[in-house]
Amino acid sequence: MASLLVWVSAPISVSVCAAAQADATAHPAPAEAQSQASDPAPATIESDVHDFTVAHDGSVVENDETTLRANTVAGVDDIAQRYVWFNKDIERIDSLSAESIDPQGGVHPVGPDAIRDVQEPRAAGAPTFEDGVLRTVIFPGIEPGWREHLTFRKSRKAAQPGMFEYFAVPASDPVREQRLVFDLPADMPLYADARGYVAREPVTDHGRTRYEFDYRHGPYAPAEHGAVGEADEGDRLMVTTVPSYAAFAARYREDAADPTASDPDVVALAQALTRDAPDDWTKAARLYDWTRSNIRYVALFLGETAAKPHRVIDVLRHRYGDCKDHVALYSALLAAVGIRSEPALIGLGSVYTLPAVPGYGAGAINHVIVWIPGLGRFADTTSGGGIAFGFLPPSVMDRPALLVGQGVLTRTPATQVRTREARVDVDIDESGDASYGYRVVDGGFTAELERNVFRRATHARATEIANERLRGTGLHGTASIETDDVDATSGPFGVTMTGTLEHVIWTDGMTALPALSSFAGGIASQIGNWLADATRTQSYVCIGGTFVEHGTVTLPHDAKLVYTPSDVAIDAGPIDYAARYVFDPVSRVVQISRRLRADFGKQVCSPDDFNAMRDTLVRIERDTSAQIIVQGR
Repeated sequence: MASLLVWVSAPISVSVCAAAQADATAHPAPAEAQSQASDPAPATIESDVHDFTVAHDGSVVENDETTLRANTVAGVDDIAQRYVWFNKDIERIDSLSAESIDPQGGVHPVGPDAIRDVQEPRAAGAPTFEDGVLRTVIFPGIEPGWREHLTFRKSRKAAQPGMFEYFAVPASDPVREQRLVFDLPADMPLYADARGYVAREPVTDHGRTRYEFDYRHGPYAPAEHGAVGEADEGDRLMVTTVPSYAAFAARYREDAADPTASDPDVVALAQALTRDAPDDWTKAARLYDWTRSNIRYVALFLGETAAKPHRVIDVLRHRYGDCKDHVALYSALLAAVGIRSEPALIGLGSVYTLPAVPGYGAGAINHVIVWIPGLGRFADTTSGGGIAFGFLPPSVMDRPALLVGQGVLTRTPATQVRTREARVDVDIDESGDASYGYRVVDGGFTAELERNVFRRATHARATEIANERLRGTGLHGTASIETDDVDATSGPFGVTMTGTLEHVIWTDGMTALPALSSFAGGIASQIGNWLADATRTQSYVCIGGTFVEHGTVTLPHDAKLVYTPSDVAIDAGPIDYAARYVFDPVSRVVQISRRLRADFGKQVCSPDDFNAMRDTLVRIERDTSAQIIVQGR
């Protein structure tokens, strides 16, 4: 009989290679081929079976059985407490048993007092979202060399009627044997996008088809600084009964239909907020600012609960909601003033691709934002108040987006404006101490991120931030801080720091002091982040921008300037950098100017990109670490 498993991309068998990976898409040998004596992984998944029986209506019975082994003390910390997540409104755990197994084979059952339910923390304080529950299992006696065995049976009503999906990304622990089994009615074909997971031939019998996928791998190489998510380039499995993204969008569109979107209270609010707005941009911005400031975001990822938003009128009255509720309310407010919009389904976080077949998951669709076609802008009101209208948080930039109204895939912008201007003035007196002034102005998408930090900070926290930024220079002293208006919702944002510094130069000897042009967050910080790993084998996030910095150091009259760094000029493809150092012997002022422009045209750079620019980055890092040498009297 012909297979009903529709492969959109062929399965890739696990490749055998050295433990130190040269390629992020390659994986080491299976765990049993690894020497347990040499630097073992903290824990090993010895066996892991997930068996899903799916009904026509989309309801599911899931049987899971897992055996883990703790190899080290760190592994004990990792596995001694396990969690089984369930949505109490549509799911129930029918049975659960757990036991620890000592190295001699002795079995130590987990008693009822060590199994308890706790509220899923992201939903805390939001009554209509208190359906997420963690069943916590605390294993007794776990030490290195012990195993733990957990089995449970979970029943789920159809979260999406008539639909089934499942997304899997391997754990970082070695997997000796994993099997995923999906048993569906024969007239509900399963569509799959598999990498690393190996499919067995489906078997059809008595009107049902059974699909099985096997998986194993050894330890993964550690994630490099800023690396994209494992699901982007590594192994993953997405299975679904929805044949296309267009069909997936249609399902969401039907679920999101809500007659309360045109409720008089919604219309009245929208019209009151935009009464004197001169154009659609201003109207959309005011409604965006109101929504992000007044509707508390409850972070339950799309797909963990039903994809149907709560009623718009309820979201408005309760003043909180998850991403789909934010979208429903903001879209309703826009519609009330004649601005068309539609939901856009995306993957949030460090994953910049979607599987070839549609579905919800941590590395698939898990978030929704708004697309406003008349303005050519996406909008995400869930970013904690931290992004101005017209910009997007980096976590949703440069990735596929499924437009629900049109049923087509597009892509969010790859880049957006980012500027930073800084000035540091240090005036050293005859004692070697100094006073300083520091001013930094952020523009573009980072301006509101910075403004939101201080909007939410107490006075004590703002002072703590100032001291943290001063300590980041390697200098010691005092700091006071003032900011631009934190009640603004757009435009550049500036922060000013003033204070004193101790022992900037020694009066009785030679002193090397940093040629500062910025505190933390400037060019030096940006370059340091990109060079956090000496080599890169994994793609990583590379957000560009334009940085302009100026610094002055005023020397006391009895101090002699011995050395200033040489000027630097670098023009290397996406990176343009210049630094200039000037000493005026009359005013006794050393002037420092630096400018960095990084324009990658994308948000994700490859290891080849890094190799091509590494020498340039090292040269810039050397300059930003440059010092001025002063001889005391």
